[in-house]
Amino acid sequence: MTARLLEAHHDGSELYVPAGTPALGDRVPVRVRVPAGSPARAVHVRTVRDGEPEIRPARLDRTDGDERWFVAEVEVHNPVTRYRFLLDAPGGYRWLNARGVHDRDVPDAGDFRLTVHAPAPAWARDAVVYQVFPDRFARSGAERPVPGWAVPAAWDDEPLIAGQDVGRQLYGGDLAGIEEHLDHLERLGVDVLYLTPFFPGRSNHRYDASTFDHVDPLLGGDEALASLSAAVHARGMRIMGDITTNHTGVGHEWFERARDDRGSEEASFYLWTRDGYVGWLGHASLPKLDHSAPALGPRLIDGPDSVIGRWLRPPYALDGWRVDVANMTGRYADQDLTHDVARRIRRTLTDVSPDALLVSEHFHDASDDLTGDGWHANMNYNGFSRPVWTWLTPPGEHPMLGLPVARPRRPGGSMVATMREFASAVPWTVTAAQWNMLGSHDTARIRTLVGSPELVEVAVALLMTYPGTPMVFAGDEVGATGTTGEHARTTMPWDRPADRDEATFATYRALVALRRSSRALRHGGLRWVLADDDAVGYLRETADERVLVVAARAPWSGVTLPASLATGEPEALHGSVPLSLGPDGLHVGGVGPGVGVWRLA
Repeated sequence: MTARLLEAHHDGSELYVPAGTPALGDRVPVRVRVPAGSPARAVHVRTVRDGEPEIRPARLDRTDGDERWFVAEVEVHNPVTRYRFLLDAPGGYRWLNARGVHDRDVPDAGDFRLTVHAPAPAWARDAVVYQVFPDRFARSGAERPVPGWAVPAAWDDEPLIAGQDVGRQLYGGDLAGIEEHLDHLERLGVDVLYLTPFFPGRSNHRYDASTFDHVDPLLGGDEALASLSAAVHARGMRIMGDITTNHTGVGHEWFERARDDRGSEEASFYLWTRDGYVGWLGHASLPKLDHSAPALGPRLIDGPDSVIGRWLRPPYALDGWRVDVANMTGRYADQDLTHDVARRIRRTLTDVSPDALLVSEHFHDASDDLTGDGWHANMNYNGFSRPVWTWLTPPGEHPMLGLPVARPRRPGGSMVATMREFASAVPWTVTAAQWNMLGSHDTARIRTLVGSPELVEVAVALLMTYPGTPMVFAGDEVGATGTTGEHARTTMPWDRPADRDEATFATYRALVALRRSSRALRHGGLRWVLADDDAVGYLRETADERVLVVAARAPWSGVTLPASLATGEPEALHGSVPLSLGPDGLHVGGVGPGVGVWRLA
């Protein structure tokens, strides 16, 4: 088959845009690469200034082998400045935006973006995140009373799939148990521990907090979190918390005061109707917060003494927050305060712990909320997880997350188009920090979805080589299974060696190490070179490194890439897909399922 190399290419990485955050009024040189054989005779840059388009010529900067490099200056006149390239060619002009090259007019939604807003902290781009659901990771052995709401479970019991006891099934994992198994995290190679909520509630997931002032005694209390944080930081790792700013539990101390005294300050914290209070998505157990209340901000999100600020300070010293239901926070009927809430939380992080990370949870299109001044990044379900699932999953075997239909099996071109479209809707600085996942505590397990260790390897290779921050849900690395989010909240099989897939662990460990060994895989741009039904491929490139990634879900026809991509013999880094350098190009063999990763000279 023929390689899918674009006629021209640009992204927000260092090869095309200078590193750093511009200020208003700066003129930023942006570069675009055009193959020498392209019909493009001239290149212009189109910007949007105060809502009005402007077009200026780009100049030829250099000719490099079989490529021409053009450069143009973009004035950062607005906090978020959009731009794209106009390619003048015989037969009609073309546009180059973040979705690719088009021989038709396109809307501004897919334009590249420069933003004056600071990106995620630098450590986030080098990180690999490990998500732990505390009740299911490890028990320390400490004896604690079982609360009245809980249904005790033995560690080896299978999690419930559905029913009223799903949220009440308690296994007894705690923070000391996590601390006792930090060696596992180090051995795997991850360096950020992300905990789902540690506040007390009336469920095993704890998204129904009864207070934000203390750690759940079932997890060991405040001292256990301080100890875990110290142990994590002593290993050179980081720790992040999880909080719901959209709602509390019905048993929260604020809500109990609000219900007892509708004239209280706490009563203003919640949304009320003539018939009572607003529950998140109609759930009476989760009363929804009203962020228009002046007194709520200082208590929850504003300043060092707020809930957000206090847990960032010693002795807990969290390195950031993942915000649950971020898409609905501050939104209800005619109220839309989400962006204001995100900016205020970000301001608290900047004031209290400038190097802290702020990640939102959206299950759908988050682009309108990711302009760069609020959430640093999002859990990238739509831009990564869902397209990967639909490419690798056999058709019709599992429901599509959030939809009343079966999950389809789509070709590689569909996956690539989806990834490009969602990535194009946010600044590159956001794309580079998005949390990419193969699953989480809210989804089926990747092993269950794809069905084989070989396809798990393909999925993990995409996870560890695609732009953004990889996130691994605890248990995936040992082959855990689960058909739904609840069923997937399995316990770690510390004492069940038969349930530990050591080959899968070795795959995860090798691919995490591969990511760490390559600056291009952590900081490079992204050029798609291949989008076959059963195979996809892309280049990750920095000024000093070029890495080729090819992933195949099944046997395919293979491809020949231009010889100019490599000036010498490629260095094989991982995988079984064969690559050879011949006089007419790089020959990629049609082996599959499998993956190949090479460093090109």
